[in-house]
Amino acid sequence: MKSASLRGSHDSIPVNKIICLGQNYAEHAKEMKFEVPTSPVFFLKPPSAIINPGEQIVLPTISNNVQHEVEMTVLIGERGKDIHRCCALKHVAGYGVGLDMTMRDIQAQAKDKGLPWSLSKGFDTAAPLSEFIPSETVGDPHTLNIQLLVNGKVRQSSNTSKFVFSVDKVIAYLSQFIT
Repeated sequence: MKSASLRGSHDSIPVNKIICLGQNYAEHAKEMKFEVPTSPVFFLKPPSAIINPGEQIVLPTISNNVQHEVEMTVLIGERGKDIHRCCALKHVAGYGVGLDMTMRDIQAQAKDKGLPWSLSKGFDTAAPLSEFIPSETVGDPHTLNIQLLVNGKVRQSSNTSKFVFSVDKVIAYLSQFIT
């Protein structure tokens, strides 16, 4: 089973599922020609997509257009069902940064045919994760800068204040359906 690391802990934390949000930045939703959603839009990646710091991203040979997006990652440390928004952040063990790797050409082909596009986002190594920082040391998770540099040049830069849905709202919403 794949796992994540929490700074200051010697234990690896098993990752049973990866729940990803789509269209949680209004600007990106508009860029992708989607309406800004009124409730969180989510998809899943298999744990086999995880790679940890120092591991190599392997690009699938079936795609000519693999893209990356930098994302805030949230490590849930306490399971819950029907979590109230006021208590949601108490379930967070840590925050990190990850990449959402997507084979855009494979995704477009699937969407055009009305088929699921799990392959385009769920291939092995499609979810690189950083080490997680303990939540109690982070402060407000809705005021964090997130930046992606490639070869020293800024590719993406944003702030979690620009989320359409805050972390607590997402946890409360998703916990209605997924433990």
